[in-house]
Amino acid sequence: MVPPPVGDGERGDSARWRSVRRLMEQAPYEVPRIPASAGALVFDADGRLLILRPTYKAGWTIPGGQMEADGETPWEACLREVREEIGVEIYTGRLVCVDFLRPREGRPGGVRFLFDCGVLDAEELGQVEVQAGEIAEFCFVPVAEALELLSGPLRRRVRAGLRGRTCQYLEDGRPVGGVRN
Repeated sequence: MVPPPVGDGERGDSARWRSVRRLMEQAPYEVPRIPASAGALVFDADGRLLILRPTYKAGWTIPGGQMEADGETPWEACLREVREEIGVEIYTGRLVCVDFLRPREGRPGGVRFLFDCGVLDAEELGQVEVQAGEIAEFCFVPVAEALELLSGPLRRRVRAGLRGRTCQYLEDGRPVGGVRN
Protein backbone atom coordinates (compact mmCIF):
# COMPACT_ATOMS: atom_id res chain seq x y z
CA MET A 1 0.00 0.00 0.00
CA VAL A 2 1.29 3.45 -0.91
CA PRO A 3 1.60 5.78 2.07
CA PRO A 4 -0.80 8.73 1.85
CA PRO A 5 0.65 11.95 0.46
CA VAL A 6 1.93 14.40 3.00
CA GLY A 7 -0.08 17.61 3.00
CA ASP A 8 -3.51 19.00 3.55
CA GLY A 9 -5.46 16.73 1.24
CA GLU A 10 -5.34 14.51 -1.77
CA ARG A 11 -2.64 15.26 -4.31
CA GLY A 12 -3.98 17.73 -6.84
CA ASP A 13 -7.08 18.54 -4.79
CA SER A 14 -5.55 20.46 -1.91
CA ALA A 15 -6.27 24.15 -1.40
CA ARG A 16 -2.64 24.87 -2.31
CA TRP A 17 -2.93 23.13 -5.68
CA ARG A 18 -6.29 24.75 -6.45
CA SER A 19 -4.70 28.12 -5.72
CA VAL A 20 -1.72 27.37 -7.97
CA ARG A 21 -4.00 26.23 -10.80
CA ARG A 22 -6.07 29.44 -10.50
CA LEU A 23 -2.94 31.57 -10.68
CA MET A 24 -1.65 29.65 -13.69
CA GLU A 25 -4.98 30.04 -15.50
CA GLN A 26 -4.94 33.80 -14.85
CA ALA A 27 -1.29 34.37 -15.79
CA PRO A 28 -0.94 36.70 -18.80
CA TYR A 29 2.14 34.74 -19.90
CA GLU A 30 3.16 31.13 -20.48
CA VAL A 31 4.42 29.47 -17.31
CA PRO A 32 7.63 27.53 -18.10
CA ARG A 33 7.29 23.77 -17.95
CA ILE A 34 10.23 21.55 -17.11
CA PRO A 35 9.67 17.79 -17.38
CA ALA A 36 10.53 15.87 -14.23
CA SER A 37 10.98 12.20 -13.52
CA ALA A 38 11.97 9.92 -10.67
CA GLY A 39 14.00 6.73 -10.63
CA ALA A 40 14.71 4.01 -8.08
CA LEU A 41 17.82 2.13 -7.12
CA VAL A 42 16.60 -1.30 -5.98
CA PHE A 43 18.95 -4.04 -4.82
CA ASP A 44 18.86 -7.71 -3.89
CA ALA A 45 20.47 -9.14 -0.74
CA ASP A 46 23.75 -9.68 -2.65
CA GLY A 47 24.00 -5.96 -3.44
CA ARG A 48 23.14 -6.40 -7.12
CA LEU A 49 21.22 -3.58 -8.82
CA LEU A 50 17.87 -4.15 -10.52
CA ILE A 51 17.91 -3.11 -14.17
CA LEU A 52 15.12 -3.29 -16.73
CA ARG A 53 15.09 -3.64 -20.51
CA PRO A 54 12.17 -1.55 -21.76
CA THR A 55 10.32 -2.34 -24.97
CA TYR A 56 10.01 1.32 -26.04
CA LYS A 57 13.73 2.19 -26.26
CA ALA A 58 17.09 0.50 -26.70
CA GLY A 59 19.31 -0.48 -23.79
CA TRP A 60 18.78 -0.93 -20.08
CA THR A 61 17.38 1.37 -17.42
CA ILE A 62 16.24 1.38 -13.79
CA PRO A 63 12.65 1.56 -12.53
CA GLY A 64 11.27 5.05 -12.92
CA GLY A 65 9.50 7.50 -15.17
CA GLN A 66 7.80 10.83 -15.64
CA MET A 67 5.96 12.59 -12.84
CA GLU A 68 2.24 13.02 -13.46
CA ALA A 69 1.10 16.61 -14.11
CA ASP A 70 -1.61 16.41 -11.43
CA GLY A 71 0.72 17.50 -8.62
CA GLU A 72 2.44 14.17 -8.11
CA THR A 73 5.67 14.58 -6.12
CA PRO A 74 9.00 12.99 -7.10
CA TRP A 75 8.69 10.45 -4.27
CA GLU A 76 5.11 9.58 -5.26
CA ALA A 77 6.26 9.13 -8.88
CA CYS A 78 9.06 6.83 -7.72
CA LEU A 79 6.65 4.69 -5.69
CA ARG A 80 4.14 4.52 -8.55
CA GLU A 81 6.71 3.68 -11.21
CA VAL A 82 8.26 0.88 -9.15
CA ARG A 83 4.80 -0.55 -8.48
CA GLU A 84 3.81 -0.29 -12.17
CA GLU A 85 7.05 -1.56 -13.67
CA ILE A 86 7.97 -4.42 -11.31
CA GLY A 87 4.81 -5.01 -9.23
CA VAL A 88 6.47 -4.40 -5.86
CA GLU A 89 5.49 -1.84 -3.21
CA ILE A 90 8.35 0.31 -1.91
CA TYR A 91 7.86 2.18 1.37
CA THR A 92 11.18 3.80 2.13
CA GLY A 93 13.88 5.54 0.20
CA ARG A 94 16.54 8.19 0.36
CA LEU A 95 16.99 10.95 -2.21
CA VAL A 96 20.53 10.44 -3.51
CA CYS A 97 20.70 12.59 -6.63
CA VAL A 98 19.03 15.45 -8.48
CA ASP A 99 20.17 15.89 -12.08
CA PHE A 100 19.22 18.77 -14.39
CA LEU A 101 19.34 17.79 -18.06
CA ARG A 102 19.56 20.63 -20.56
CA PRO A 103 17.21 20.50 -23.53
CA ARG A 104 18.75 19.18 -26.74
CA GLU A 105 17.49 18.71 -30.26
CA GLY A 106 14.56 16.31 -29.99
CA ARG A 107 14.78 16.06 -26.19
CA PRO A 108 13.08 18.39 -23.72
CA GLY A 109 15.62 17.99 -20.90
CA GLY A 110 14.24 18.23 -17.39
CA VAL A 111 14.95 17.34 -13.79
CA ARG A 112 15.64 13.77 -12.69
CA PHE A 113 15.26 12.65 -9.06
CA LEU A 114 16.99 9.44 -8.00
CA PHE A 115 16.05 7.52 -4.83
CA ASP A 116 17.90 4.65 -3.18
CA CYS A 117 15.03 2.34 -2.25
CA GLY A 118 17.15 -0.30 -0.57
CA VAL A 119 17.07 -4.08 -0.67
CA LEU A 120 14.18 -6.33 -1.67
CA ASP A 121 13.77 -9.28 0.68
CA ALA A 122 13.12 -12.83 -0.55
CA GLU A 123 9.34 -12.41 -0.44
CA GLU A 124 9.46 -9.17 -2.42
CA LEU A 125 11.83 -10.73 -4.98
CA GLY A 126 9.23 -13.45 -5.50
CA GLN A 127 6.61 -10.79 -6.25
CA VAL A 128 8.56 -9.11 -9.05
CA GLU A 129 6.42 -9.12 -12.17
CA VAL A 130 7.34 -6.77 -14.99
CA GLN A 131 4.82 -4.52 -16.66
CA ALA A 132 3.59 -6.27 -19.80
CA GLY A 133 4.07 -4.28 -22.97
CA GLU A 134 6.54 -1.85 -21.41
CA ILE A 135 9.26 -3.99 -19.80
CA ALA A 136 10.76 -6.89 -21.77
CA GLU A 137 12.89 -8.30 -18.93
CA PHE A 138 14.62 -7.55 -15.67
CA CYS A 139 17.72 -8.76 -13.91
CA PHE A 140 19.85 -8.07 -10.87
CA VAL A 141 23.48 -7.50 -11.81
CA PRO A 142 26.59 -6.39 -9.97
CA VAL A 143 26.75 -2.59 -9.85
CA ALA A 144 29.88 -2.43 -12.04
CA GLU A 145 28.12 -4.46 -14.75
CA ALA A 146 24.94 -2.39 -14.43
CA LEU A 147 26.91 0.82 -14.91
CA GLU A 148 28.30 -0.54 -18.20
CA LEU A 149 24.78 -1.31 -19.44
CA LEU A 150 23.14 2.03 -18.55
CA SER A 151 23.23 5.08 -20.86
CA GLY A 152 25.67 7.93 -20.17
CA PRO A 153 23.58 10.39 -18.13
CA LEU A 154 21.79 7.63 -16.22
CA ARG A 155 25.10 5.84 -15.59
CA ARG A 156 26.66 9.03 -14.17
CA ARG A 157 23.55 9.71 -12.05
CA VAL A 158 23.52 6.19 -10.60
CA ARG A 159 27.27 6.28 -9.96
CA ALA A 160 26.95 9.65 -8.15
CA GLY A 161 23.99 8.42 -6.12
CA LEU A 162 25.85 5.31 -5.02
CA ARG A 163 29.00 7.06 -3.89
CA GLY A 164 27.55 10.03 -2.05
CA ARG A 165 26.62 10.16 1.59
CA THR A 166 24.55 13.24 0.83
CA CYS A 167 22.25 14.04 -2.05
CA GLN A 168 24.31 14.79 -5.16
CA TYR A 169 23.44 17.67 -7.49
CA LEU A 170 24.38 17.14 -11.14
CA GLU A 171 23.84 18.89 -14.45
CA ASP A 172 23.73 16.61 -17.49
CA GLY A 173 24.94 13.82 -15.23
CA ARG A 174 28.07 15.68 -14.12
CA PRO A 175 29.07 17.44 -10.86
CA VAL A 176 28.82 21.22 -10.93
CA GLY A 177 31.71 23.41 -9.86
CA GLY A 178 30.91 25.49 -6.81
CA VAL A 179 28.18 23.14 -5.57
CA ARG A 180 29.06 21.26 -2.41
CA ASN A 181 27.41 17.86 -2.13
